[in-house]
Amino acid sequence: MSRGLNLVAFVAQSVAIGLAVAFVVVLIRPDIVNSGALPGGGAPTSYANAVAASAPAVANIYTAGIPGQRSGFAGLRTSPLAGEGLGSGVVISPDGYLVTNWHVIRDADEIYVQLADGRAAEPTFVGADPETELALLKIDLPDLPTIALGRSDTLQIGDVVLAIGNSFGFSQTVTQGIVSATDRGLGVATFESFIQTDAAINVGNSGGALVNTSGELVGINTAVLGAGVQDQVVPAGVGFAIPVNLVRGVMAELIEHGRVIRGWLGVNAWYLPSLQAQALGLNGPGIEILNVSGPAAAAGLERGDVVTHVNGERMMNPQQMMNLIAGADPGDVVALRGVRRGAGEFEVSATLEERPQASP
Repeated sequence: MSRGLNLVAFVAQSVAIGLAVAFVVVLIRPDIVNSGALPGGGAPTSYANAVAASAPAVANIYTAGIPGQRSGFAGLRTSPLAGEGLGSGVVISPDGYLVTNWHVIRDADEIYVQLADGRAAEPTFVGADPETELALLKIDLPDLPTIALGRSDTLQIGDVVLAIGNSFGFSQTVTQGIVSATDRGLGVATFESFIQTDAAINVGNSGGALVNTSGELVGINTAVLGAGVQDQVVPAGVGFAIPVNLVRGVMAELIEHGRVIRGWLGVNAWYLPSLQAQALGLNGPGIEILNVSGPAAAAGLERGDVVTHVNGERMMNPQQMMNLIAGADPGDVVALRGVRRGAGEFEVSATLEERPQASP
């Protein structure tokens, strides 16, 4: 056989082997072909796999006797404003724990959960954390679908996300958009670092899932910015979700304790801008103490003190300081450093107590 014929035979044999391997791979992993990815690693043409992986764990929540649900948040509209009794929840564990928004079930006399497969149950209330707008329910049904928890700290502006929920009472509604911003503070909850998205969050979506393109939970849909027209919300393409990293911690506390245990210093404070702080010899802003009680008073902090450091970390605003204190345990000792008007620099140590539970 000539060299040319040998080459042709070799190529033909290689192609045959390659096709056989490809055939076996497709039989074992058909999802590779159906993933929707464009040749060359381009954007997917479908998010069906992400929806299939996550939507079964997104449940409808129906409530009755919920006047508090119709109030909205300080210029923002919570999504169930017009759809009284509509909300969503996400099953996060096989034993029936379901996370939702506190405003979805607040003041409810009756709560019913309906799964994507049609099964329904009356849940048990486990606990709520009004300071993050989260609540935890538990349902007793076999073979529950659950959702995989992703990470919200790795989200980037421009990432594609999907919002899944009971939109306007149309269960399992999916909308698609991108992450528009992260770590948004809206002033609607005590502890917040919202994910902002243009994925449509409509009436009934509150408590539903914000998922990434792998179908992993990255947030709990909570609020939408929009104009109110005759008690209806006209979305403006600006919605907000509680990041899953925050959800994880709150849910673990509610499951273990029935409440969220946080550290408490006992101060109210406000932001002191850099220009005013310069008069006290500070480089950058400070946190001015407005009043003191509890651990702060016992440690010797006084009204008018300007705090600059907690445990050696430079504090740039009151929210940062509150988050750091709240993340500590009752009984922990924290070192605070700053400036006292007329007396110069100071440093005190305070033993934290448990943060009082917020009123519903």
